Amino acid sequence: MKNIRKITLLFAAVLVAGACDKDFEDVNTNPNVPTVVTPDLLLSGVIKNTLNDQVNEAWSIGNIVVQHTAKIQFVNEDRYLWGERTSVWNSVFGNMRNVKNIIDIAENTEPVQNNYLGVALVMKSWMFSLATDAHGDIPYSQAIQAKSDGVYLTDYDTQESIYAGILADLKKANEILGTSNEAVGGDLLFGGSLAKWKKLANSLRLRYLMRISDKKDVKAEMQAILDNPSTFPIFESNDDNAALVYLASSPNQWPLYTSRVGSFDEFRLSKTLGDVLTNLNDPRLKVFARPTEKSVAAGTPTIEGIPNGLEDTQALSYNGGPLAVSRVGLVFACLVCNDAGKPAPVANASRGLLMTYAELQFILAEAREKNLISTGDAETFYTKGIEANMDYYKRITPAEYGIDLTLPADYFTQDGVAYTGSQAEKLAKIGTQKWIALVFNGLEAWFDWRRTNLPMLVPGASNLNNNKIPVRYIYPLAEQSLNAASREIAVTRQGPDNLNTRVWWDAN
Repeated sequence: MKNIRKITLLFAAVLVAGACDKDFEDVNTNPNVPTVVTPDLLLSGVIKNTLNDQVNEAWSIGNIVVQHTAKIQFVNEDRYLWGERTSVWNSVFGNMRNVKNIIDIAENTEPVQNNYLGVALVMKSWMFSLATDAHGDIPYSQAIQAKSDGVYLTDYDTQESIYAGILADLKKANEILGTSNEAVGGDLLFGGSLAKWKKLANSLRLRYLMRISDKKDVKAEMQAILDNPSTFPIFESNDDNAALVYLASSPNQWPLYTSRVGSFDEFRLSKTLGDVLTNLNDPRLKVFARPTEKSVAAGTPTIEGIPNGLEDTQALSYNGGPLAVSRVGLVFACLVCNDAGKPAPVANASRGLLMTYAELQFILAEAREKNLISTGDAETFYTKGIEANMDYYKRITPAEYGIDLTLPADYFTQDGVAYTGSQAEKLAKIGTQKWIALVFNGLEAWFDWRRTNLPMLVPGASNLNNNKIPVRYIYPLAEQSLNAASREIAVTRQGPDNLNTRVWWDAN
């Protein structure tokens, strides 16, 4: 009887265990946590995350190092006491995992989803350019292969080979976009327009060909793009700008909109940018900065910048103190950063910039002036670049700000703007106007300044970098412990891991 009872209990236990196994996956599957993510969800996250990071990096360092803005307190960034800056590295390699997921999904779908693949290649190229331009040699060919291939200690590729890969991927993206039937969802930049992604691919190619033009002969490649606009379309107007449009509601507002007023107000108009725009009677000055509170109270509104690189006491007391130094313009301001009697900042006035039509025009102007291309006229490209940037700010600046962006009648004929003089003088004018147009475009103004040394910038008087403007970020300190051997090879090849070691394309 006892044996029968044991057998019965054992049989019941087996049945129960079988039932548990049968339902285990259903019971323990969370319907709110999908195991398969579609490319559209991945793409929207990549675009939003990377462009928000671009805005924040422009705010914290990009605008500072090229003297668009300056600091009145906590001035380490402005004095080049940087240490490690990991935000670009973390943004690129963190978000690159999802770019690779998009690529893997696109390539492993039958038929291949060439449209998603092309978009992913454009994003991959732009993102890797940020990391290599900031640091120099970086992991590239083996990057993001830990999960798929078990590669945890990645080699650092040379910047020269990275640029070859970037340019090849952009060329491939142009070739394959539009060759499959899937609609591209999650596209926060262009709403699924494959034509605009192709334009971005080729416009970026021109940017990066210009970037390496002091090290490589890029004439044939640049000219081939311009010779065949039907095959290699490029930006044609501000309607093609790769610019993330924000929303008025949280959490999709301008990334600085939720900043604390104290943190925001540490950053003010740089005297360098302010003086250039004032001397040119340029209406964009009122977009980039506001009249000082002291001058407004006195009934004589005046915009005043502060020199870069002052030490704390000098910075906080400059011109009589913060009330006499201009805050950043309302277009870029935070929710509680409005002035008395002025309209409140608009949550989605500004944009997250990747590349604009204005920048492209300045690239073409420089290329034509240097005879890297034979298409078009340098002065025409240059003029279109200025007009395009002016039109961009006319489009995004809210009417209630009361900013008149009409160019003075003599703007293009004044000495500082007129396309006259020697080739060096013409290139200086192109470089200066491009520098103005790159305000708040991440680190792009810094990258371009390192290549051209235009405009002429002077390190702040109290800088802590031996009177040198930094030309790269050091590698993240974690690399010394996590990937020491590969990092050491890169440092030996490239030069000391400090702020003053030039990257491969920087021939100055």
